[in-house]
Amino acid sequence: MRVAVTTPYFDFFPQLKTEFEALYPGTKFRSDRAPLREDDLIAYLRGYDAAVIGLDRFTERVCAGLPDLKVVSLCSAGADHIDPAILNRHGIKMWWAAGVNKISVAELAVCYMVFAIRRLHYFASILRRGEWKGPVGFGADLRGRTVGIHGCGHIGKEVVKLLAPYGVKVLACDRINFSDFYKQWNVEQVDAAELWARSDVLTIHLSRNSSTIGLYDAAVLDRLKPGVILVNCARGAIVDEAALKPRLENGHIAGAAFDVFAVEPANGNPLLDVPNFFGSPHIGATTRESWEAMLRSGMLGIAKAFRPEPGQYPFD
Repeated sequence: MRVAVTTPYFDFFPQLKTEFEALYPGTKFRSDRAPLREDDLIAYLRGYDAAVIGLDRFTERVCAGLPDLKVVSLCSAGADHIDPAILNRHGIKMWWAAGVNKISVAELAVCYMVFAIRRLHYFASILRRGEWKGPVGFGADLRGRTVGIHGCGHIGKEVVKLLAPYGVKVLACDRINFSDFYKQWNVEQVDAAELWARSDVLTIHLSRNSSTIGLYDAAVLDRLKPGVILVNCARGAIVDEAALKPRLENGHIAGAAFDVFAVEPANGNPLLDVPNFFGSPHIGATTRESWEAMLRSGMLGIAKAFRPEPGQYPFD
């Protein structure tokens, strides 16, 4: 099996790189962090049987230019950059492991809830500008609030567990009925309308697919409880950013903290200029623990690759 790795992050884990080379001698690693465009990807992977990848896109043209490629093994926690129909047309199997970074993303989401409701971004900006001359206003406690979780899969469940000591009321909305889990953790299952109407803090943990892209449009944002805190550590494009901005400015949404954006890198995104918005550069999985787990999954997934099915999770 001739294996080439497109993600540069194995350089940060030399022991894992040694393990990889023991499993697949002659594996080609890449240190350059620049994204591989179609021609570059074809040139880099030409003649290889398996590719261990990050967020590279295997378009029709790329797959057609790689007749030897049989396996694409993902190190990423999401698979929304992969088109299963294209892979199937070219006889390429894939590996992907859901929830591999769930602890790191869940911790970040809870951190952002506290961060946003306490208005830390705003208060820090006052100090940075040298404007601290007296009382600076108020934030709020998370304790006693109602926290809504939209999407209670791998990450959503970890958010529920982390919230247990905070003394909050937890609502969850998911197309799957996790009734045993909800009962164990005292979670109230609600539909989307009730989630939007009742949540003081709303955190999104949905996959990005045809049913969720643009879900939080202007009409839905208007249905959120006035003064809500909105957190998105899931995927960009689920929330309409252009519609979010005026609702932050007029206070209907009291604050928002996002780790993901519709277009990334998000340098220059207008939301970053809004005082009650906090953004970070897609760091949900950027802990050593998560990256080691994701890289190991990509490495071991070569031998466990499967035929992806359009319309089935995570591609629905």
